[in-house]
Amino acid sequence: MRLWAPLLKKIINIEQRFYSKMTAKRIAVCQMTSVADKSKNLEVVTQLVSDAAKDNAQMIFFPEACDFICDNKKDTLASAEPILTGNTVKQYRDLAAKHNVWLSMGGVHEKDESNPNKMFNTHIIINNNGEIVQTYRKLHLFDVEIPEKNIRLKESDFCTPGKHIVTPVDSPVGKIGLAICYDMRFPELSTTLGTFNADILTYPSAFTYATGEAHWHVLLRARAIENQCYVIAAAQTGQHNTKRRSYGHALCISPWGEVLADCGESAPRYALAELGAGLSVRRDMPVWRHRRPDVYSLYALSLRKDLLAEHTDKITPTENRTPEPNNEEPMNVFGHVKVPESCVFYKSKLTYAFVNLRCVIPGHVLIAPIRLAERNKDLTDEEAEDFFKTIRFIQKLMEKVHKTESCTVTIQDGPDAGQTVRHLHCHILPRRKGDFIENDHIYLELAKHDHFTPKYPGKPARSLEEMRTEANMLREEIKKMADEER
Repeated sequence: MRLWAPLLKKIINIEQRFYSKMTAKRIAVCQMTSVADKSKNLEVVTQLVSDAAKDNAQMIFFPEACDFICDNKKDTLASAEPILTGNTVKQYRDLAAKHNVWLSMGGVHEKDESNPNKMFNTHIIINNNGEIVQTYRKLHLFDVEIPEKNIRLKESDFCTPGKHIVTPVDSPVGKIGLAICYDMRFPELSTTLGTFNADILTYPSAFTYATGEAHWHVLLRARAIENQCYVIAAAQTGQHNTKRRSYGHALCISPWGEVLADCGESAPRYALAELGAGLSVRRDMPVWRHRRPDVYSLYALSLRKDLLAEHTDKITPTENRTPEPNNEEPMNVFGHVKVPESCVFYKSKLTYAFVNLRCVIPGHVLIAPIRLAERNKDLTDEEAEDFFKTIRFIQKLMEKVHKTESCTVTIQDGPDAGQTVRHLHCHILPRRKGDFIENDHIYLELAKHDHFTPKYPGKPARSLEEMRTEANMLREEIKKMADEER
């Protein structure tokens, strides 16, 4: 048996190398020195795409501001373009289709057509057919002002922050979590993307030279190690103008924290890396299984899966719109909106209960009088008796279904109490010990749920199919309860 051991080891090594080669996914991480001339930057991007495609890269990653870098706010705003109709993104889409590659572009400067004094810093994923698959608007804006050193770098002077974490995007090289540059300093974002099974975290960047020397490699390796993801960080490098110099060192890092590719400080250039085998670190060191959500959790997330309406030609439901049902389906009045009959799971003579578009916690349902009564005081005695009888019944139902012994039962009666739908309604929320860090945090989440503004972005909307499924389940549970009581 000992004689066979070396041979077996050799065969296993050959099989592992073969499997790794078969499953490897090749990416190119790019580095460039953008200037104020968009046509010159596009020439650089075009050449890098062409060359990397010839090297069999399946996906090519470009840095923040790959479209241009100006030295003043006025020119920056004037040069920004819309995502759908702008010429620069059109050229990127044509390049992806021509070379049959996927592209990760920037943050590009996206014109904010509702505010001429601001723009968005937007990361775009384009597939090999030239279609925009996903977009992410930078959440964290780089604002640094040190008067004694005559330093002022305030992205918020001309940029509007995004509102959502975008769930990871499926691509030929893995599930990609989208971020931009300064976002890397906020581990909550990367942890969220890791929680949603990202294989790769992307940080296209234009890092300043001083901060790059101090923190670039350290931060990116930390994000890779703690989330057990590949990190791909395309970078700007060199002197863009008299005011601005970037650090460079576009990187690809393995989930173990090993630097697989480093572009140094030269440009334009790209480096290739093979992805695939490194994710075994999740099996060998299962830190995700060792996390303690019973002690700490990310309980308030503003997530987005679908493309923003302004980034697609296709009609998609927006985050705060009730999904459109079949035109023939009956609808129920709920203030200024309509509730599809298929989302209603209980009706009495004067009251109905329905599933929620955005749930603060699982099992969050609503109860309202069938007649449009705005306030509690507007109910007739008969309606009030029926309404509160229904509340007690639905609370009993939800505690049974969700195996709890507590509920938050709340009515926001009037605008000063937080009511935004001008139709009396009661929230039923099944509660478990420790479901919020502080028990009363649930009311903060309810504020986000009701207001749905940039300040209170709320939970993401559910699909109509998901809501119908829950309503069907609850109707079946009501039948079971009725049978048990006979």
